[in-house]
Formats: sequence, C-alpha cells, structure tokens
Amino acid sequence: MMTSVDTDLIRVLADPLRLRIVTLLAQETLCTTHLVEETGAKQTNLSNHLKVLREAGVVETEPCGRFIYYRLRPEVIAQLAGQFADLAQTARATAEANLKRSCP
Repeated sequence: MMTSVDTDLIRVLADPLRLRIVTLLAQETLCTTHLVEETGAKQTNLSNHLKVLREAGVVETEPCGRFIYYRLRPEVIAQLAGQFADLAQTARATAEANLKRSCP
C-alpha cells in the first residue's frame, strides 16, 4: 500500500504565521482585523498569507459589510491528516513485516 502526501499543502502550512492563522481559524471565523490583533502581524503581510491559504483551498471567505471573514475548511485539513494516517499505517506494516531492501 503506497501513499503520497500533498507536498504543496505541507509547504503552505509550513510557514509559522500561516499555521498560526489556521490554528486561530480552527477555533472561530475571524476577519483580518481580528487576525492582526491575534498575531501581531502587519495587515499587508497577513493579507498575503491569507491569499496563499485561500488559493490553496485551506480557507474560504465570507463578506460581511465592509469586512471579509475567513473560515477554515476542515475537510482540507482532514484530508491531509488522512494522508499522514495512511503513511503511518504503511510504516507500521513495513516495520511488522521487517521489509528491507538488500544492499548490493
């Protein structure tokens, strides 16, 4: 059983600020103003990171008056978690079967 992990999504989530944003959005839907307050990041920097998260499909937006709220798409995180779970299962099976390639 071979599995692959979405490396593009891992790269997106590897940035500490983006991971912090995702962690905050897992707890509640927030607008940019809230995220600036919570992270201490500059608004332009935060907007750039939110754009990356949006383009990767990790977050979605909801306009509300003159504000835009951001919501985490849990199914994307669950899919990545499932890929890692599959990888762990493969590693367990490999260890239990003591599979190793012979050296030449």
